[in-house]
Amino acid sequence: MGRGSDNRAAAGAQPALGPGANVVIDRYYIPKICLREVQMGDFIRYHYNGTFKDGKKFDSSYDRGATVAGVVGVGRLITGMDRGLQGMCVNERRHLIVPPHLGYGSIGVAGLIPPDATLYFDVVMLDIWNKNDKLQITTLSKPERCNRTVENSDFVRYHYNGTLLDGTPFDSSYSKDSTYDTYVGTGWLIKGMDQGLLGMCAGEKRSIIIPPFLAYGEKGYGTVIPPQASLVFSVLLVDFHNPKDGIFLEHLEVPESCKRRAVIGDFVRYHYNGTLMDGTLFDSSYSRNHTYNTYIGKGYIIPGMDQGLQGVCMGERRRVIIPPHLAYGENGTGNKIPGSAVLIFDVHIIDFHNPADPVEIETVYRPEGCNVTTRARDFIRYHYNCSLLDGTKLFSSHDYEKPQEVTLGANKVIEGLNTGLLNMCAGEKRVLIIPPHLGHGESGARGVPGSAVLRFEVELISMEEGVPEGYLFIWHGDPPASLYEQMDLNKDGEIPADEFSTFIKTQVAEGKGRLMPSSDPEKVIADMFRNQDRNQDGKITSEELKLKSDEDQEKIHEEL
Repeated sequence: MGRGSDNRAAAGAQPALGPGANVVIDRYYIPKICLREVQMGDFIRYHYNGTFKDGKKFDSSYDRGATVAGVVGVGRLITGMDRGLQGMCVNERRHLIVPPHLGYGSIGVAGLIPPDATLYFDVVMLDIWNKNDKLQITTLSKPERCNRTVENSDFVRYHYNGTLLDGTPFDSSYSKDSTYDTYVGTGWLIKGMDQGLLGMCAGEKRSIIIPPFLAYGEKGYGTVIPPQASLVFSVLLVDFHNPKDGIFLEHLEVPESCKRRAVIGDFVRYHYNGTLMDGTLFDSSYSRNHTYNTYIGKGYIIPGMDQGLQGVCMGERRRVIIPPHLAYGENGTGNKIPGSAVLIFDVHIIDFHNPADPVEIETVYRPEGCNVTTRARDFIRYHYNCSLLDGTKLFSSHDYEKPQEVTLGANKVIEGLNTGLLNMCAGEKRVLIIPPHLGHGESGARGVPGSAVLRFEVELISMEEGVPEGYLFIWHGDPPASLYEQMDLNKDGEIPADEFSTFIKTQVAEGKGRLMPSSDPEKVIADMFRNQDRNQDGKITSEELKLKSDEDQEKIHEEL
């Protein structure tokens, strides 16, 4: 019969049905979308009300609180119903008028349907399926990048809306504000969902229509899924992994020059954005405007990141994809990282060092005939540019009118810079890489982040031979035997500041001695005078004047 007769009863009219009449069908509601029509041999689920011509009800599936399920065209229904249901769509509504010879005939049903009764049915079709049906999968959206798809034994996290074929909702993960988390292909899911999730990408959306024999079958599930119900799932795969997974690395940007790679025990400073596989940001160092600083391979960070940072170069950008068993596991952490979540870290390596690192010195230019080099206590003038390893400029002597001046070994500059300035010739240029333990340490300094590796470009402008620590002036030979008498220029028995200054300058000019190098020699001489003027009366007496070497010897004797 195909779709049967499509005769429509006129509104309000009751057609007279003779002995050879067919079923009268009124398709009073036809859905706009009809993906499938009932055919012979299909399994169907439907609701109906059954009445006589006078409107008296003789049966109703609604009153029983259960839909009717059966097979069309195999003689399990009255012939009129078999014919009247063919061609129906899900959610279609029909009025059927079944003549007696296609209903219960001249016998009727004792106590329920009298003989030769014309039957009137109001039917709504809820479900259609066939034993030869297969899973129906429709991809609704898919990410452009899909490096991996779901396989059996993978652990998946997904959101879903579940409805019956007629659109009636029965469950939703969104209402629970939590993904559904489970293994695929291990029997934890209904067969249809086990199959329907295979081949999905993280971030993919699918519609999966599951026939009852791949769902809950004849028994249904509780009160929400009736027996023999087809199920429709709208699925969003949030993430997935396999328990055997290790970390996965994507090298987004590796500098052309990579002289060194981070190893276990190194201290790394890096920026990162941390996201879930669906792109949800859960943390970012950029938002705090501060790098994350840690040792790697020591257990201070999650195992996946401990592994993922090994082998990085300075300045490298790397993506580290970490399965939950190498991150925060089944429980997750806080309110932003759910249980069993795969984490994606996009990291930018700012610098790294090892606590055993020395200063790294690269000579960029060294003049020919370099015979005199800097030593501890030398007074030097030099230019420098200081930056972080990511190129961030910190300080430069070129911003000032004259070069930087310092006495080497006087604790006036950081240890690493002092080391890097030793054994240089005037005119020499170097690049110094200074680890933080020889720089500004964990705390950093004004403008310098904590634990930062520093890069200095230095050029030695000039150098002056220094004096031993604690000395302001040294003799090139033995000092005069009658030092006080020679220093007392006007022979009045006392030495004021101007007389002292004149004498010292004369010794320097004649090459008999030298002052501690300084940009202000007058101040050095004034300090010398102040040291000798022990009672601070503005003049030095013979009792007050002592050589530094004699003073040191006296201290030794006192200690002995």
